[in-house]
Amino acid sequence: MVKNHFTMKRNVIRKIVGGISFTSALFVFQACYGTPQDLGFDVLVEGQVKAKSTGLPIKGIRVAVADQLQYELTDSEGKFSFYAYKQEGLKLQFKDADAAENGVYLDKDTVLTGLSDRVSLEILLEEH
Repeated sequence: MVKNHFTMKRNVIRKIVGGISFTSALFVFQACYGTPQDLGFDVLVEGQVKAKSTGLPIKGIRVAVADQLQYELTDSEGKFSFYAYKQEGLKLQFKDADAAENGVYLDKDTVLTGLSDRVSLEILLEEH
């Protein structure tokens, strides 16, 4: 009877460790590849931010969905791309995140309406 109790205890511990290992693997997969796009509830927002005076791309502009923690910085070509929850009147905010490096640009807000599954934008920012 003692041996049977020990075997049952060992099996329970194995199942717990196995469950933790499986959960950890799923967590790592999500961290590496992200969560999948919701079916029909997301919109791909992509575009490029340029200087209004020169037409040159601006790196380091923070593109954010208003009232959410979601944001992305423009790359060296001024480009950005992310998925956002599809809602009428989606408000995007453009803020200069690295003013010392690329000059100083004024903030800009844009409201997107009539959304499809994909929105491409060209945003022109004025220098301060």
